[in-house]
Amino acid sequence: MSSVETPKAGPAPSLAGTVDTALGRLTMYRLVLLVLAVLVAYSLLLDVLGWLTFGIPEMLAHLVLCLALTYTANRALAALFRVQPHSESALITGLLIYFLFWPSFQVMDVAGVALACVLASASKYALAWRGRHVFNPAAAGAFVTGLTGLNIATWWAATPAMLFLLVPGVLLVLYRTRKALMAAVFVAASTSIITVELIRAGMSAGTGLWQALAQRPVLFFVGFMLTEPLTLPPRRWQQLALAAVVGVVFAVPYNFGFLANSPEAALLLGNLLAFMLGQRGGVTLRLEGTRQLTPTTTEFSFTPARPVRFQPGQYMELDLPHAKSDGKGRRRVFSLTGAPDARQVTFGVRTAGPLSAAKKALLALEPGDKLRATSVGGDFVLPRNRQQPVLLVAAGIGITPYLSHLSSGGLRDRDAVLLLLARSAAEVAYADELRASGLRVVVHLADGSAPPPDLAGTPNGGTRLDRAALKALVPDIGAREVYVSGSPASVASLRRAARAAGARRVHTDSFAGY
Repeated sequence: MSSVETPKAGPAPSLAGTVDTALGRLTMYRLVLLVLAVLVAYSLLLDVLGWLTFGIPEMLAHLVLCLALTYTANRALAALFRVQPHSESALITGLLIYFLFWPSFQVMDVAGVALACVLASASKYALAWRGRHVFNPAAAGAFVTGLTGLNIATWWAATPAMLFLLVPGVLLVLYRTRKALMAAVFVAASTSIITVELIRAGMSAGTGLWQALAQRPVLFFVGFMLTEPLTLPPRRWQQLALAAVVGVVFAVPYNFGFLANSPEAALLLGNLLAFMLGQRGGVTLRLEGTRQLTPTTTEFSFTPARPVRFQPGQYMELDLPHAKSDGKGRRRVFSLTGAPDARQVTFGVRTAGPLSAAKKALLALEPGDKLRATSVGGDFVLPRNRQQPVLLVAAGIGITPYLSHLSSGGLRDRDAVLLLLARSAAEVAYADELRASGLRVVVHLADGSAPPPDLAGTPNGGTRLDRAALKALVPDIGAREVYVSGSPASVASLRRAARAAGARRVHTDSFAGY
């Protein structure tokens, strides 16, 4: 994934593309924080209306305790470990704990909530591997607190009255994270087991299903806990398998004395499995240098402190601390453009203004400066069957994931066509690499100008690419697996055009500008 500005060459933006662009302006941290804040306000309203019966003083005191302790504990621990505190992450943890534990003025209950807040914050540092926490902090705090007997997580967000805003909030988060399929697997696995158990207890199938969805924390769990990106395995098939396993453990009743069935126990097991499945630690990168690809695009080359395992087409998440935050957090993801066996890792980034705080931090790096990469992930990989023809469509600097395929030889001896959309010939990044690849490359320029030397152009430059244009350029598009990379708006419209032109399988890699 790289920073992209969409060329005006493609079908008109769809509603989905517009929504994607709007959501892309928010980091996942900011979106989750906003959704949880709305749910908190809604829970207070429900109590005023009598749908909840905790009492406003208890709920407000509970909220202040959760937020104050997670925030202050996070800052204290960050100072102790000499790292930058992540305030939004701390506040999210506090809001999650708010919904996990019953609001109360009982001394033991308050002590338990306080302990959960401190333990959750500490787990981000103590239960971490190479700078990356292994377990969901809120679940870890709730689980250990339950073992002490001070308090037990009730997951009171799972109440029918909360569904009115809980459901759209969860759907919004899942849409933004592209984890709807993973969520569906978990919901199907967990609710089917719970429903069967309730039917065996004498309920009807409809009542049992309602109980499973409305009075068990299935939706809250999958929307805000299970699909947390930092504790997921890197590949989609691994995430789906994990969702199924966690769904079963979540729903099947068991009691081993000190360890009994609970959502937090199921999640911690899933976190441990995810940690074992992939490269779960950060790695230090040292900047070697930069290269100007186009007037608005720069390539950054880094040497990692240890070898980085990835597949061509995957991305790396970078931690880019900056003093003046723009509200989008510190972590950004960029597509890896080099080969997996290369000594250096490289990224192509659009660096035209206006620049975000993260891009300013990236451009301010001098050779020898270091930063941390926190994860590798993504499923934008080519079919294993090298006989399968492919069409690769790139909008602007969306060309970057394909460069890794070229560098690694993944497109060698494969029937592949690369269609590149750009604003002008000067904005075609990696033109030399494309010329040397031997690949059939077709360039579509928004200004209608001629493509760079030795690269083919489309006959209808300056117009939008629609179904007819794609079909004319690639008559056998129906026999090819199609890959589309670019901004959310361009990906949504180009995917729609490819489908209309006859494409059966379309893989997408969309990302917002940073």
